[in-house]
Amino acid sequence: MVSIEEEDRRRAEKSRQVALFRYSLIQELIDPQLSAGQRGRLCRQIAEAEHTDPFGRQVTVTRWTLDRWVRAWRQGGFAALAPTPRRCVPRTPPETLALAVALKKEKPERTAAQVRRILRESAGWAPTERTLQRHFAERGLNLPAPGGEVFGRFEARRPNDLWTGDALHGPRIGGRKTYLFAFVDDQSRAMVGHRFGFAEDTVRLAAALRPALASRGVPKSVYVDNGSAFVDTWLLRACATLGIKLVHSTPHRPEGRGKIERLFRTVRDQFLVEFDEATCERIDGLGELNRLFTAWVETVYHRSVHSETKQAPIERWLAGIPNPLPLPSTAQLHEAFLWSEVRTVTKTATVSLHGNTYQVDPALAQLKVELVFDPFDLTDIEVRHRGRTMGKAVAFRLDRHSHPKARPELPVQPRPDTGIDYLKLVDQAHGQALATGLNYASLMPDADREADRL
Repeated sequence: MVSIEEEDRRRAEKSRQVALFRYSLIQELIDPQLSAGQRGRLCRQIAEAEHTDPFGRQVTVTRWTLDRWVRAWRQGGFAALAPTPRRCVPRTPPETLALAVALKKEKPERTAAQVRRILRESAGWAPTERTLQRHFAERGLNLPAPGGEVFGRFEARRPNDLWTGDALHGPRIGGRKTYLFAFVDDQSRAMVGHRFGFAEDTVRLAAALRPALASRGVPKSVYVDNGSAFVDTWLLRACATLGIKLVHSTPHRPEGRGKIERLFRTVRDQFLVEFDEATCERIDGLGELNRLFTAWVETVYHRSVHSETKQAPIERWLAGIPNPLPLPSTAQLHEAFLWSEVRTVTKTATVSLHGNTYQVDPALAQLKVELVFDPFDLTDIEVRHRGRTMGKAVAFRLDRHSHPKARPELPVQPRPDTGIDYLKLVDQAHGQALATGLNYASLMPDADREADRL
């Protein structure tokens, strides 16, 4: 039998998923550059289309509902889009629902109607088909519905209108596989963000995206695939906080990803081709790998004329951005890249998070709260209730200092450098360019900054 606390947690998580779904529908409507006529036409298009909600159902949304969500977002931000979870007393016996779940898991292709027939035959009574459908949806037992949005073949009108992100398998450093997360600006083909890491996960993606936003500005849209790192809810939360439209490509349909694939082919042909076994042995960890890649990007890729645009990527990007470039504040970036989880406070004013127990304000006892934190530091937890800050959670029992997904990248023992190769020459050229006064650091995110932190 599911406890009341567990049910509250599930309802709070459901409320958060609904808020993310609502933001995904209105993220285009809140663009301040849209005229009233453009916003009206776009609103009608969204209202006329069918959408897949967080629970796999095909739904439509009226124009008035979209307008209400837009007003709520403007007044209260992302938190205002979350409906208040309702608590209701279930009328269906828990053992009946447990049997229904077991029947569904036994043969996932069974429909709710079929499960209802089996229950009526075996027990003489069964809940309604709608009750079973809702119960299966809440537990993720329904088959996923196909869907998604994709860009056609086009070029963005201006830099920072659209960034495309993806991951590429890199060389083995210190016996460990590396992965490159990169973002390319659609209009200029500039590589606005990049970072090699030892894992293809959420943390390494953030290490590439955060410095890109800090130095290149905030794009209108980010287009990514359906890899596990890109579908994590932290990315949608970050985009919602900064007002970025997040678009996922349709599985098995590569349309719209040509520019990032072309970029990765250039990376393989001009950078990774230099990494034979001996070169990999000479690389002294991720710090050196990211420094060499930054040097190649700034002195080779960004300064070479692109075959399609007939301009160097960095020159085209600089020519199209506003001067000065509006950048997000440190506080905005910090808020965007925090993680959050919902918990119900116990009667003794404590909450648990990944094995840790924290003391919170006694006034929050038995209420649902949002715990906001840096995934690398579970000692500093901010408590929020209905969008309001309610102070810090004080560690009562601390068994884990970081989130399970926030795995640090252990340093590799240094190896002697046995010679100079192409990548070393590129690195030297980069150092000479910096010495002559060309401030490339202001043009590209510093990957080493994130490497030091991880």
